[in-house]
Amino acid sequence: MMMRTLLLTLVFCLTTSVVFSQYSDSNISKPATGYGSDGVHPVGVVSFQNPNFQGKKIEIYYPKDVKTKVPTLFFCHGYGGNNPKHIRGLLRFVASKGYAMVFVPYQTVKVTIDDRYNNLLEGFRKAARDYPFIIDTTRVGFMGHSFGGGALFGVANKCFKENNWGTNGRFLFSMAPWYSFNISQEDLESFPKDTKLITEVFDDDDTNDHRMAIDIFKNINIPDSEKDFILLKSSVVNGHNYEADHRVPSTSKALNALDYYAIYRLLDALFDYTFTGNPAAKEVALGNGSKNQVEMPGGLKKLVVTDNPAATHPESNYKFRWSRFQNPRMSQVKSK
Repeated sequence: MMMRTLLLTLVFCLTTSVVFSQYSDSNISKPATGYGSDGVHPVGVVSFQNPNFQGKKIEIYYPKDVKTKVPTLFFCHGYGGNNPKHIRGLLRFVASKGYAMVFVPYQTVKVTIDDRYNNLLEGFRKAARDYPFIIDTTRVGFMGHSFGGGALFGVANKCFKENNWGTNGRFLFSMAPWYSFNISQEDLESFPKDTKLITEVFDDDDTNDHRMAIDIFKNINIPDSEKDFILLKSSVVNGHNYEADHRVPSTSKALNALDYYAIYRLLDALFDYTFTGNPAAKEVALGNGSKNQVEMPGGLKKLVVTDNPAATHPESNYKFRWSRFQNPRMSQVKSK
């Protein structure tokens, strides 16, 4: 009952009105060229019934003009965010850049956490089995926000180790993660070390304690050269508020500069570096604090990047704290 109450609290934090997916920031223009700029590919969509969630469909966004299978991003959405319209902008952006992206909805209530994880896992596997002419499982990424930001580690670990996905490149992009289940300390210590990782947290997020993100980042078996921990700070520019809170990437309003420069730009470069080895892409995605990585446009505060993150806010700042007994990592590592 306590866990259900906590999760219901989380859904009210995460479920908002449907995103329009248009860019509507009159203060700062979105990137016109380079990483983070919209791609040139027309976007195709296929959908099919999710066998583990009656009445909901799994969706695959892909570059419609590409006739071969492409690197694919598997998205683990936040709790309550089972309508793909919440991240339509991101789905279309990824496909426009020449990649595929898979969205699997999972139930909000009346199921267990294991059920949700299994729904994601089996949905991703079904998409890969049924659409091998779109999805290249040798080149994959996993991205997630909040509940999904914590879930992606356990889900990806199974796909890497049980299905041998990512043999030609793999990455993870975790945003504002909630608690991580189904991933043990042993799993983290044996995680494929050729994986690339971006963990990004938001300075004014009062939902998920940054200590969850810090714990996984420090314990996962990925060398510092292939992972970065990124903090996005809020800014006020010309009277416009750019809030680095739990709603990034934007869902309750149209897309703004934070979506494109703090999320899309890094993801775009991470795709390129992971699957081509381009050093210019690494400087943006995993630049260890390089100018090309941290600089933001139009007076927005720079990104803060480190390989040795530490919590800057007390646990009392968050609705979901590291030291809650529900945190499965509490028994495996020391408090953060």
